[in-house]
Amino acid sequence: MRQPPFIGQKYGDEKEEKGRLKYTLSDFDYELPEELIAQKPADPRDHSRLLVYNRSTDTIVDDHFYNIGKHLPENTSLVVNNSKVEKCRLLFKGGKMEIFVTKAVNDRVVQALVRPGKKFKPGKEIVLNGDLKAKTLSVAEDGIRTIELNRPLDHPDVEPFKHTPFPPYIERDESLADRYQTVFAKDSGSKAAPTAGLHFTPELLKKLDRQGISKKEVTLHVGLGTFAPVKADQIDEHVMHSEWYRISQEQADALNQSESTTAVGTTSVRVLESAKQTDAGFIASSGETDIFITPGYQFRSVDHLITNFHLPKSTLLMLISAFAGFDETKRIYEHAIREKYRFYSFGDAMLLI
Repeated sequence: MRQPPFIGQKYGDEKEEKGRLKYTLSDFDYELPEELIAQKPADPRDHSRLLVYNRSTDTIVDDHFYNIGKHLPENTSLVVNNSKVEKCRLLFKGGKMEIFVTKAVNDRVVQALVRPGKKFKPGKEIVLNGDLKAKTLSVAEDGIRTIELNRPLDHPDVEPFKHTPFPPYIERDESLADRYQTVFAKDSGSKAAPTAGLHFTPELLKKLDRQGISKKEVTLHVGLGTFAPVKADQIDEHVMHSEWYRISQEQADALNQSESTTAVGTTSVRVLESAKQTDAGFIASSGETDIFITPGYQFRSVDHLITNFHLPKSTLLMLISAFAGFDETKRIYEHAIREKYRFYSFGDAMLLI
């Protein structure tokens, strides 16, 4: 008997609590051959593979992303996240010393993760390179340092040390920096790419527009919390990270006129579900959202979803399981592994309709 990809076994054995399904972290674990972790993106972008899953018929179709227009419903709105990835990794001493900027307090003071921690002690000033120095002002309980640089972040002395924050499972290759941005990225602030959008090319977007599938833009700045491991065994005890989002009045009005919405990525899902809290429709808004979507969640705003294949035990995988169904997500991932789809940020895509 073939082992399903998800290690936790819950086929037909869900436990319900107060109308919601109760799951443990191990239910979202699965085994992935290392060779299926994509190290480079498809070239061209839209030549990645596409797994299409129909929730009405429980059928799976294998295709390529450039054919996505054949599978999307007519007149759906394609909701993309236009956040741009910041070069927030500052690497010194040949990469042996790092300041990973999580937040810029002003042009000189930042909150950051650092390496090695013993070098960044409160009150101590260290030399980063030449005349470039950093002073640690404080250390929070979670290890985040508040650091003051003696040069502004946009100073020419700092620029050579800025690097793209590729995920840890991708080998650092600055030549791929542009490919780690979507073609519609414009609002800088993300610490990671909204990867479902990486598959689109300008030509494909124009082709979809001619079909009546128009692009709508929202913003959600992806934070480090996206990759933070879930530590609670009972997932409903997990404290979800918050991320800043915005949906404009123009985009909210347009979406309220749409026949259906196709979210491009889990980040767009978080914006849409946060901005539509009543039957009144989408509301122009901005701020922090800590929405945590797990199996049993009732979606208010998303009809279809384009996404990549996500890490085991991640909140992103939990969101996909909520949208496609827990057991069906297991089956989808089993198919993807068997058919050797490429996984994670530079990997292939799936469309859930």
